Amino acid sequence: MARAFKNTRKGITGHLELAERELIRRLFEDIIAMLEPANAAAEDPLAAMVGLDPHAVRPEDSALLRLLPDAVRGDDDAALEFRRLTERSLREEKLAALRASTLLLEHSRLQLNDDQARLFARAVNDVRLVLADRLDIKTDEDAQALHDIDDWSQAEDLDTYLALVYNFLTWLQEALMQALLDGLGRTREA
Repeated sequence: MARAFKNTRKGITGHLELAERELIRRLFEDIIAMLEPANAAAEDPLAAMVGLDPHAVRPEDSALLRLLPDAVRGDDDAALEFRRLTERSLREEKLAALRASTLLLEHSRLQLNDDQARLFARAVNDVRLVLADRLDIKTDEDAQALHDIDDWSQAEDLDTYLALVYNFLTWLQEALMQALLDGLGRTREA
């Protein structure tokens, strides 16, 4: 059973069982597959080097749109231009965090430095964004309605299973963020 992250003298430590690590690893891999650009082979090398994507379009998948939201509301042309200027670097940052976090799952005892903990938190958050979309969570009330779903033996349908995974990842992320905050308190005291 997972144990919450704690800030210790050796860094931020937590424990995940093999099944929990495998679940999270598969989820990270699913999000990586979503974020991989479809037309990477035909890219202009100069545009790639400076982070431009002249072919970027607004995602049709609502979950991908949660990961790569429009930066400008009410002006589709400005939103698309901003997307073309920034989406490649945002995708690359998300992919890097997900890949690095996948590697962190090699051992049941996770021992993270602050940078690794922030990357892991970003990766978990991206999974939660996709799950929230799939579960149609739009408000705090929607999330609260799923909060009490915590019995894995009752996961008889996909939505219940996704809600259980969402709640587990929410708990994991909250514990990780609390451990990071505890470290800030120690840094200020020193």
